[in-house]
Parts: sequence; C-alpha cells; structure tokens
Amino acid sequence: MPLEWSSSPPELLLAVDRTSGRPLRAQVEQGLRTAIRAGRLQVGERLPSSRELARTLGLSRGLVQECYAQLQSEGYLVTRPGSATRVAACAAPSPGAVRPGPAAPGLVADFQWGVPDLGAFPLQDWLRATRAAARVMPTADFGYGDPRGSAVLREVLAGYLRRVRAAAADPEHIVVCNGYAQGLGLALRVLADDGVRTVAFEDPGSPATIGAAAAAAGLRATPVPVDEHGIDVRALASTDARAVVVTPAHQWPTGVLLSPERRLALAAWARERDAIIIEDDYDAEFRYDREPVGALQGLAPDRVVSCGTVSKSLAPALRIGWMLCPPALVGPIADRKQRSDRGTPTLDQLALAELIESGHFDRHLRRMRTGYAARRGALLAALAEHAPEVPVTGLAAGFHAVAGLPAGADELHVLAAARARSVGLYGMSVCRASQAADPAQLILGFGNVGIRAIAEGIALVADLLTGRP
Repeated sequence: MPLEWSSSPPELLLAVDRTSGRPLRAQVEQGLRTAIRAGRLQVGERLPSSRELARTLGLSRGLVQECYAQLQSEGYLVTRPGSATRVAACAAPSPGAVRPGPAAPGLVADFQWGVPDLGAFPLQDWLRATRAAARVMPTADFGYGDPRGSAVLREVLAGYLRRVRAAAADPEHIVVCNGYAQGLGLALRVLADDGVRTVAFEDPGSPATIGAAAAAAGLRATPVPVDEHGIDVRALASTDARAVVVTPAHQWPTGVLLSPERRLALAAWARERDAIIIEDDYDAEFRYDREPVGALQGLAPDRVVSCGTVSKSLAPALRIGWMLCPPALVGPIADRKQRSDRGTPTLDQLALAELIESGHFDRHLRRMRTGYAARRGALLAALAEHAPEVPVTGLAAGFHAVAGLPAGADELHVLAAARARSVGLYGMSVCRASQAADPAQLILGFGNVGIRAIAEGIALVADLLTGRP
C-alpha cells in the first residue's frame, strides 16, 4: 500500500548535478524513471507538486511540469483533475522482479555473504518514520537518556520479539546497542568481570569476530564442532567454557537448525555449568520451506542473551541492535554500554519504533522474503542447469547457500580463477577455526546480487564448481 501524507507534501530524494553538462530536465526525468523502475516509488504513491519539487531542487516550476508531462506520456505517471500526480499502475515492476544489488567494481556477480539487498532499503518509509518520530520527540529525549536505550523502542521491540520470535521479552531487560559486534563485546566484557575465562563458539562459525571480541575482553575462545543437528553439546561440556555463542535458528554458515533435543541439552548445560548462552539471531526473519522456530531465549530466559539487529532486515549502516538479557545481566551490560559510548542515537531508535509500529517494517520483510526467494530459486536453477552435480545445502532460511566442491579441489585456486572471470566467490575455510580448506566448500551469498547476475555468474564458473574441463 502506498504511503500517504495528510497535509504536507511528500518528500522525494532526487539529485541534480549542475556541473555534469547533462541537461537538468534529462537528469530529473531519469531520476524519476529509475526510482519507479526500482520500486522506490510504488504504484499509487503521490509525488510532490511541481511547485514543491521545483523549490526543493532549485529549478523552475515549468521545467518540472515538462518532466511530469513527459513521464505521463511514457506511462510512468498519471494525473487526474484536482488530484496529485501519482505513479501509474502499469509502471510497477513485474511480479517476482527483484531489484539488482550492485556487484563489486568490475564483477559480473559478487556472491558475497552476509550482505542484504542494499538497493531495497525502504528509504521513503524510513524518512517518513524519522519525520514522524521527530515531530513528537520530547525535549528531554535530546539528552543522553537511559543507557539501555529509548523506552519507546524497548517497548516496541519487546512486543515484536514476543510476537515474531516467541521470546520471553520484557522491555526492562532490553539494552539497545550499535549492532551485533558491540552487543557481543559488551556481553563478553561483563561475563569476564563475573569470572568467566573461556567462551566457546561454533565451528564452523565466526572465529575471527568472536576471537577478536573474546581477546578484547581477556577471554580465551575455544571452538566446538557443529553437525547436522547443530552444536555438539557433549563436546561443549568437555570444555571449561562458561559461555557459548550460537546461531540456533539458522547456523552460520552451514544453515542447519539446532534440533529440539540439542536446544534442551544446551539449556541444561547452561544451568548445570552456571553458564550464559549468547544467541545470535541474525537472519531468522527470512525463511522459505520450513516452519518458523522461536528464539532459544524463550526456553531459558535466565540463561540466554539474545542479540538481534536490523543489519540483515534493513541495512548494516543503521547500526541498531538489541540485547534481550537475563535480569541479572541488564544492569552490568547497561553500565558497560554507558561507559562505551553514552548510548545509541535516540532519533534513529524512535524512527525504528515508528517503522515497526506503523506496519511498514513487516511490509518490508514480506517484500524481501519474496525477493530473496526469487533469488534463491534463480541460484538453484542456475546450478541445476550448469553444475547439477554440485551439492547445495543451507537454503531453508537466510540469503546464502553452501556449495560443495569436488574432492581434491583447491579452494584458493577456485576463488582466484573465479575472480579472474569477474565473479566473486568465497570459501568456507575462513569460517573454520583451523582455516582448513578441506572439505572444499563455497558460501554463496545471494542477498545483494540480482537474478540475471546470479545466472550469468554461475554460468561463468560452472567448470570451476564441478571440476570438469
């Protein structure tokens, strides 16, 4: 459903470059066409009046009227007497179309993992939410405020986590942070203060990120193997760890789901060891052919710090995350947060709260699930056509897949050869604590690469994936 403004004209982000030598009218027309084709301006959405857009861009009203008339003749816009200019229905992207994400410079396709569709950020919704939040933001909120974060956002997040993630969420137990990395660092420092000396992590997993955070907190990081059921809890129990970092909803990077038996065993381990589980709930919103699973935190709220962010659901650049903490850790983590940076920007927090409460966040997630599912299908179709013997796993959720390479394949050679063909591929070895390249596997991220680029990229490297000459 298009956004509506009741009394003030809608904002529209367009840019003109007066030094480029290109006619200003051509720049405005192209900017509007691009915004409509990419879905940034949606069917039925109201455009600013010609007078308002002319004022905003510093142009003549007549020039803007000519641009609107040209785009109306091309079928992009529609105008009715006494009504605003709106995006025409026939200008909608075709069903299932996915906005292409830009590849790295010079690459036909870049299968980089962990990056969402950056071109799909709901900019107009975010601008609207920011304006709405700023209009009602109390004067007192311009101060430093509660180190746990905005009470408004914490209340909204608690409701969202209860509704979507089946978490035992109390707004008093949420600490807002600047993304997952900061949240992990804060939790580990507090645990170190409490006498924890070793933190365990999944292998394969995120050895670099967790190792760096552990070292900064003065902790030792130890890997624990993962199998088709998730982290091996018996192996975990054989270590001296009193903390563990896990990705139970969609294990990074294998994509396996922590089984119900392992969930119960992990919670029991935490209680018996007087330990803390740090849950990285990084992309649970995106699932395709399985039922949703609740957050591990709902099973053991007194033993789990559940970390979430909008880095995958919206964009990493927002740097907004949260920690749903056991009651005993809320105060120490909030104190650490205050000493670290005095808090996360309040206006951004209020904008996120508005985005969620208005329903635009849920709408965005539904749209992105459809888009990622289309890319997932394109990846599977391309592999089936060009490299049918390549095993692919980890596709039940998220926006990456794991592809197996032939026995004896040299991972580094495959990555270098693909790069020489202008395709970015990434190996599993960096996710293993040992950095071992055997078995040789690739992690194929498809979040920020377009459908056409997926097909072209796989076709270009098919022989590298299969080992066929």
